[in-house]
Amino acid sequence: MFMPPLPPGPVTLSQVAREAGVSLATASRAINGSATRTVSPELRERVLTAAARLRYSPDANAQAMARGRTTSVGLIVHDISDPYFSSIAAGVTGAAEQADLVVTLASTQHRADRELAFVELMHRQRARAIIVAGGRLDGGASDDALVAALEEYHRHGGGVALVGQPLAALPTVVVANRSGAGDLAGALHALGYRSVGVLAGPAGHRTAADRSAGFAQALQERGTAVGPVVHSAFTRDGGYAGMAELLARPDRPRLVLAVNDVMAVGAMAAARDAGLHVPDDVAVAGFDDIVTLRDVTPALTTVRIPLTSIGEIATRLALGADAGSVEVTGTVVVRDSTPDLRPTAPTTCP
Repeated sequence: MFMPPLPPGPVTLSQVAREAGVSLATASRAINGSATRTVSPELRERVLTAAARLRYSPDANAQAMARGRTTSVGLIVHDISDPYFSSIAAGVTGAAEQADLVVTLASTQHRADRELAFVELMHRQRARAIIVAGGRLDGGASDDALVAALEEYHRHGGGVALVGQPLAALPTVVVANRSGAGDLAGALHALGYRSVGVLAGPAGHRTAADRSAGFAQALQERGTAVGPVVHSAFTRDGGYAGMAELLARPDRPRLVLAVNDVMAVGAMAAARDAGLHVPDDVAVAGFDDIVTLRDVTPALTTVRIPLTSIGEIATRLALGADAGSVEVTGTVVVRDSTPDLRPTAPTTCP
């Protein structure tokens, strides 16, 4: 098929308009779209044919200005290397693809200033929606600034959703952390555990605090007090350091709950490095059921959270397909890291 020679230099929209025999405004609406006006199918086809003939490449910024929004969804997480967030990201990208959108991912490394900066950047870039995933910290000032930025963005037509704790009236996928930890405590108590320590994450981290409190309350209701509680980073290395501290105590617990799975993996490594065997010397439980647990031995008892589904739900909330907030509950999964301690009934001979 014969292709005419290209005009010298980059092809402009004005050249496309002349080639199609239409006004510049009509060519812009046909190619870039418009938030307020459309063109007839016949004119649009004429403009697109002319653009293809001239091999014109539309300007993404111009399209965003014309349509009011780009085709991008901004996803802001604390740490993309954490399987918790990568699974949520998988759900977001899958749902965005179904809506013919692309995802721009930003990782804050748990810094509130970076979180706010990314929201403002995506606002300037006219992202279609912004999803902010991750537990909040006590203190309030950073949350107030984030809420103000998201509400301003929403007033200008952008969609918003959070994953974690609700803020103001923003749509949120709320993880039932407290009740999930309570269910886990009940299951472990039923297995005979009475000496229990907690790797409680960083002080002031609301997700960690909700899980620790729900676990302790459920045990107290069953007549068992939580033993030593250690605060450390919400990471694998934080779990390792916290477990090393617990194991050095004279009141070393029989069971250790880590308030997320990556901490639990670090805790198990610390126990092994201390010459102890999991679960014979110390049992370990976590929370989240991240995908990397498939390769952990012994298999970790945890609370399964549907992380990919959470990403999908958050995307629907951000795009306005669902309204309000949604609570997602977890399911206790008992595995080899917390064996049954109850005495076996003796076998009687006839």
